[in-house]
Amino acid sequence: MTSTTPTAERPAESPARRRVPGPDGLVRTVLRLHRTALWVWSAYVVITVGLLLWLWGPGSSSARQAFDRFGYGGAQNVAWKGLDGAFFLPFDGPTFTLSFDSLFYDPLTLSRIAACVIAVFAAGPLIARELETGTARLAWTQSASPARWLAFKLLVPAVLITAGTALVVALYEEVWEARGHLLVAGIGPRDFYFSVGPATVANALFGLALGVLAALVLRRTLPAMAFAGIVQYLVGSVRGNSWPFQGAYQQPVIPVHSKAVTSAGVEVRDPGCGLDAKCLDRHDVFGFSRHYLHSPDYWPRQLTETGILLALTALAVVGAFLVLRRYQPRTRRPKNTHEPKKESAA
Repeated sequence: MTSTTPTAERPAESPARRRVPGPDGLVRTVLRLHRTALWVWSAYVVITVGLLLWLWGPGSSSARQAFDRFGYGGAQNVAWKGLDGAFFLPFDGPTFTLSFDSLFYDPLTLSRIAACVIAVFAAGPLIARELETGTARLAWTQSASPARWLAFKLLVPAVLITAGTALVVALYEEVWEARGHLLVAGIGPRDFYFSVGPATVANALFGLALGVLAALVLRRTLPAMAFAGIVQYLVGSVRGNSWPFQGAYQQPVIPVHSKAVTSAGVEVRDPGCGLDAKCLDRHDVFGFSRHYLHSPDYWPRQLTETGILLALTALAVVGAFLVLRRYQPRTRRPKNTHEPKKESAA
């Protein structure tokens, strides 16, 4: 006869508690869902930085050689003729000019286009598409609250946008300081000088906040993308044509220090010989110096524009969170089931 000892009862297994992913998990989720956009943004930053480095180095070689020999007139001649990297077809056809003077402004154009693309992306793939397909509500029930979800949807792109745009702006300023004297004077250098700065970063962040707000209000991908892109384009137009933003014909003239250098290293007034080498020899001119001086109007304009754009960005972010409240599930107050029962009268 065998005796069996009673085994201790195993405690009932508690159901697995749902874990809310931490910040690292939410960051990885956002990056994984939008890895295509991440690659596109990385490509934009790399291409723009590469173009700026090329302009800083070999891209300005012909203009620098012409300036060292003939001064500003030589740089003008190279810009007008487009001898810096002109592409000629093997047959009688058009010439594609890639001069330093024309390519110098391309990164500025790309940054303005990037701000519109950021607004369109934030309105469509980042927010509205997930609302339309129900992916957002699934995330709210499985992982994080709507507010937490939106916070990381804004935070992760904002960090990448700020880092990439700030890098482009900082390098752009360095190229301007080193090679700005090779540009043909006029509206081009003035438009660049008063446009690139902290306001460039603020403009990109405003595009992000605008797109998110448009997506939450409209809740449809295509209308939200169209609205955000149009509004961001109009904001860019206001930046270019209205005070306190940089107007196409409102920038003051940037002071320029331009001198000729003799064989003894003395700076003298430019004799105005142009491309006449014999004239330069008669005046004992062996080099030139030219650079733009700091304008007292730069920081007032930049700080005013940056403050306005950041204020609009903050309003858009607050508005996005307020609109998000309508997606919060309404909780009903449970009835009290523990009330003592009244004894019935005998």
